[in-house]
Amino acid sequence: MRNWRSAAAVTALLLTAGLTTPGAPAALAAGAVVAEEHTASDVHLFYYPWYGSPAVSGGYRHWQQGGHTPPGDVGADLYPSLGAYDSGDFAGAVTQHMRWIQRSGAGTIVFSWWGQGSYEDRLAAGVLDAAARFGIKVAWHLEPYAGRTAASTVADIAYINSRYGSSPAFYRDAEHGDRGAFYVFESLRIADWSALDQVRAHSIVLAQTTDTTKVAHFGGMYTYDAIAGATAPGWKQAGDFCRANGLVWAPSVGPGYLDDRAVPGNTTPTLGRDNGATYDLEWRNALAPATGGSPSWVSVTSFNEWHEGSVIEPASSTPPAGLGYQTFAGAYGKTGAGAETAYLDRTEYWVNQFAGEVAPPNPDLAAGRAITASSATGGYPAANANDGNANSYWESLNHSFPQSITVDLGVASSVSKIVLRLPPSPAWGARTQTISVLGSQDGSVFSTLSPPAGRTFDPATGNTVTITFPAATQRHLRLAVTGNTGWPAGQVAEFQVFRS
Repeated sequence: MRNWRSAAAVTALLLTAGLTTPGAPAALAAGAVVAEEHTASDVHLFYYPWYGSPAVSGGYRHWQQGGHTPPGDVGADLYPSLGAYDSGDFAGAVTQHMRWIQRSGAGTIVFSWWGQGSYEDRLAAGVLDAAARFGIKVAWHLEPYAGRTAASTVADIAYINSRYGSSPAFYRDAEHGDRGAFYVFESLRIADWSALDQVRAHSIVLAQTTDTTKVAHFGGMYTYDAIAGATAPGWKQAGDFCRANGLVWAPSVGPGYLDDRAVPGNTTPTLGRDNGATYDLEWRNALAPATGGSPSWVSVTSFNEWHEGSVIEPASSTPPAGLGYQTFAGAYGKTGAGAETAYLDRTEYWVNQFAGEVAPPNPDLAAGRAITASSATGGYPAANANDGNANSYWESLNHSFPQSITVDLGVASSVSKIVLRLPPSPAWGARTQTISVLGSQDGSVFSTLSPPAGRTFDPATGNTVTITFPAATQRHLRLAVTGNTGWPAGQVAEFQVFRS
């Protein structure tokens, strides 16, 4: 099984403090820090601490790449929801990053490190401290600074272990000898890596390649490339080789790639996000044994490499006008501010799949598809019902039955089962909703697949309801809600549809 951190009894504490309401799940008070959430330490997010601002560092760093003038005009095709932040703002931006990373379900960041005494090195202790408060672990991305050699890399690993190894956030892999993790970017620049034999006993050092002839002295392999994951070239061979030789295989997946504003005139290929379909494709490639080679870890490119447009960090839904910024609008059916966290929430979905060792044999056909509702209470839109996050939910207008929520599967499919969830928190008391299931091939004419019945959601069984019916070929599935004993509205956190 994957390496999960144990979940804290957060809801019970909030109930004691009086911070919950009968109709909604527990919510953290502003600024609160929760160190123990359900995160997977073997899902690693590449993390960039190289940004600076005048307020914290005395000037902008990196945001001006490509000849831009921050704070409004930055070297990226997406604009951060935090603006042109500073990687040394530990109480502000960095703490928010850890909150978001925790939300994603990933348990480890891979810290971009540019040598002893570098700007990034000077910020490492502060990032480790912030990560520790949220139960996040920190591995290391050894970048190709000027003069890097195999011998200097060995010295760097010794330095990092000595300087930061006592931090509770320092990543060590219990399944591989409790060793730390060091990714070496552009490792093929150096031909002879025999010096790494000196650190093998205490550190896992990964080469950036799928060429199995180039890893004689390494402890594993990764890819980094956010574009390559769409086709997974050489992944199966690399994964099989690593498994046969006791090495770590950590293929890299990403949501897309676009660096036009950061590198004007660049001819590097781009990879569109396709409203989340690209990210899903790359995750499926990584987790399917036939293409992904059964990874030890999955690495994500990236949390916040803004220059290359590969971020899952929230991007502003209202970026500065007139500069050509893109947004996440449309990702997994979300729009506006709700789309800003779409990739964090989708990461959590895939972390959950990885926790089960393989991609689901019968995938949820409704995940990320277009979804609409007859109404919604502000802050609880229909898109929350198929975002892969059981803690976000759709809620209709209150005191106004009947209500409905409808998902478009994209293509007609033979379906026979629907799984509905409410947030699993004990704060959500048991309730019975009267729900019928309707189906349609054209979105206009609907027929009844399962008649109205009381569907009981009980925290003791995960607040989950399964509805089965004779197999039917449908494109549009609708839930019609006419009553709810726990709250005067229709409520659904996850609306999942499965094939026959």
